[in-house]
Amino acid sequence: MLTLLVLLPAAVAALLLCVPRSAPRALFLCAWTATAAAELGLVLAAWAADGTPMDDGMRYEISTRWIPSAGVGYHVGVDGLSLPLVALTCVLFLACAVYTWHEGGRGTERMREYAALFLFLQATCVGLFVALDLILFFVFFDLSLVGMYFLIAGWGHSGARRAALKFFLYTFTGSLALLLGFVGLYLASMPHTFDISELTAQNPLSGRPLYGGLVLLALGFGLAVKTPVFPFHTWLPPAHTEAPAAGSAILAGVMLKMGTYGFLRIAMPVMPGAWRDFALVFVVVGVVSVLYGALVAMAQTDFKRMIAYTSVNHMGYILLALGAVAAVTTDQHTEEARHLAVSGAVFQMVSHGLLTGGLFLLAGVLYARGRTYDMGLYSGLAARTPVLAGLTGIAAFASLGLPGFSGFVAEFQIFAGSLGARPVATALALLGILLTAALFLRALHRVFLGPLRLPRVPGGEEGPVLPGHERRFGDIRAAESVAVVPLLGLAVVLGIAPRFVLDVVEPASHAVLHLLAR
Repeated sequence: MLTLLVLLPAAVAALLLCVPRSAPRALFLCAWTATAAAELGLVLAAWAADGTPMDDGMRYEISTRWIPSAGVGYHVGVDGLSLPLVALTCVLFLACAVYTWHEGGRGTERMREYAALFLFLQATCVGLFVALDLILFFVFFDLSLVGMYFLIAGWGHSGARRAALKFFLYTFTGSLALLLGFVGLYLASMPHTFDISELTAQNPLSGRPLYGGLVLLALGFGLAVKTPVFPFHTWLPPAHTEAPAAGSAILAGVMLKMGTYGFLRIAMPVMPGAWRDFALVFVVVGVVSVLYGALVAMAQTDFKRMIAYTSVNHMGYILLALGAVAAVTTDQHTEEARHLAVSGAVFQMVSHGLLTGGLFLLAGVLYARGRTYDMGLYSGLAARTPVLAGLTGIAAFASLGLPGFSGFVAEFQIFAGSLGARPVATALALLGILLTAALFLRALHRVFLGPLRLPRVPGGEEGPVLPGHERRFGDIRAAESVAVVPLLGLAVVLGIAPRFVLDVVEPASHAVLHLLAR
């Protein structure tokens, strides 16, 4: 099943590229949407295959030799850490496919290539989350950079090529550091292997603090760039600002999770001693990212750029939790605190993906009407677009961690699990919630409240703007709402009844804690 999940979108992407460009746009959209829906159906079938909570082992595991002389294999599987992220990936890609049916941006051009790129990206993202071999992980990690580079450069806004180049060079540098760390783990193991399960069982860096510190430095840099956290985040705002709305939703909702997932899947269980030794570094970087991301987001006038900086803020919470877990283990605090922190980190990945993906799609709706993300050019839109205003308000309140939404469950677990080990750091991180609330309320007030003011952009989607005439500014359309509403609805479901996800996550979090305590 996992091989099918990885290969199906890639195969459909290849087939679409064989179809003439002159084929109807609807053909490419139908193929893309149907494939994304089939992927989601396969994930739901895998989730529902066993009605009992998952144990700490792998499901649907496949392991075959790929490059046996180098210790590289095709090894895939899912557990409570990866299955929620695979499901999140499939939900967001389907939402983007539906959203594109009536997207007013540049995604309407060259639909064959556009749909094929998204399907290719889906294959790489799913492949990374199910990979249990370091080289396989690296292959999918790098291929995702290629897909996103072409998506930003080919369908982004005016500064897209420069932003795409910065994104690729920055993140490719991180991937090279990641590869260096993987080679270090390979050389430390005996027998030599890139298999994550075998490396975890060996714990090859035990009793080698200097070697472990250097390998963790390489892995930490590569994964921190991808996450991203301060100070490795500078590629993120321009990439998000210039990317098409659906591309931004995937970049923030799925691809940023590759970094935090790498910490949980590779760094913590494979090199527990090094992680404990340098846990304070990750705590500090996490807290700085929380505060820095929120403060810089508050200073933005560009709506999309503001959302991008909130991702730095939210990823900081995850890094705080993962660093605090190691401190709790070292100080022999309660098992429950460790458990809450890890579970909260995974839950935050899912919550952030749903909410930020929805926010970026809503930003795309705004841009399709006004041809700008500048919040200073809008005012009073709630009277003209009440549904858009309502959905944006829900997404904003959910992102700041209001009770009843998934963000509250995730942040509560993170803070409850981190407070005992790192009280000062956790208290500082709590300020991030206040700052996030302030920046979202300020944005909602500027764009949707007050007297009506629309950007006067000639030649926009709704027609030219003439002096003394008020341009038509439509509310959210059916395809756009069908894409966004399920994301926000899932955030509400997870905020009210999170148990069905936690039942999957918690056994895997216990397994990570057991490995970290070695």
